[in-house]
Amino acid sequence: MKGRILVISGPSGAGKSTLIKGVRGKVDNLGYSISHTTRNPRSGEINGVDYFFVDKPAFRKMVDNNAFVEWAQVYDDYYGTSYGTLDEKLNAGLDIILDIDIQGARNIKEKIDSCMFIFILPPSREALEKRLKKRATDNTEAIEKRTGQATIELTNCKWYDYLIINDDLEKATKELESIILADRCSNNRILPEVEIRLGI
Repeated sequence: MKGRILVISGPSGAGKSTLIKGVRGKVDNLGYSISHTTRNPRSGEINGVDYFFVDKPAFRKMVDNNAFVEWAQVYDDYYGTSYGTLDEKLNAGLDIILDIDIQGARNIKEKIDSCMFIFILPPSREALEKRLKKRATDNTEAIEKRTGQATIELTNCKWYDYLIINDDLEKATKELESIILADRCSNNRILPEVEIRLGI
C-alpha cells in the first residue's frame, strides 16, 4: 500500500509540533517530511532533524530549480517541501506528515491528489496568545504579528478534512492517531491489497 501525505496546519502556538511528535511515537510506518526554511533555528532545533536551515539565496536557487512541491513565504522567511523528501518514503509505504502553513497546504491540494488535510486549533484566542508568550522564542513584535495572522489561518480551517481542538494534549494526540489509523482502513486505500490477498 503506497503511503499517503498527511498535511497538518494550524496557527503558531496551536501545538502542531508537540502533537506530531506524540503521534510519531505511537503510529508505525509514519514518516515526517523535513521542510527547508530560511528562518533562524530556535533553541534546541537541529539542522536536518527539525528543518533544513538554509539562507535565502540557497532557497531561491532551489525554487528556480523546481526542487519544491510547495513553498511559501511566511512572515519574513521562506518554507518549502522538496520532492526529494517525499517520493522515496511514499513509495516505501510510509504515510508522510507535512507540517505546513495554509499557503503550502493549498499548493499541495492543487498539485497532489488524495492528500488528507488536518487542522490543529487552539481552545481559544486567549490561550493561543498565552502559549506564544510562554514559548519565549519570539520577541513582542513577532508575537503580535503571529497573533494577527492567526485570524486568517483560523478562517481557513473550514476547508480542511479534519479539525482537532488542542485543549487537552493527550486527547488531541489520540484524536490525531485515530484519524491516521482510520484512514488506513478506508476502502480506497486498502481495497487493492484485499483484492490481491483474497482474489476478489
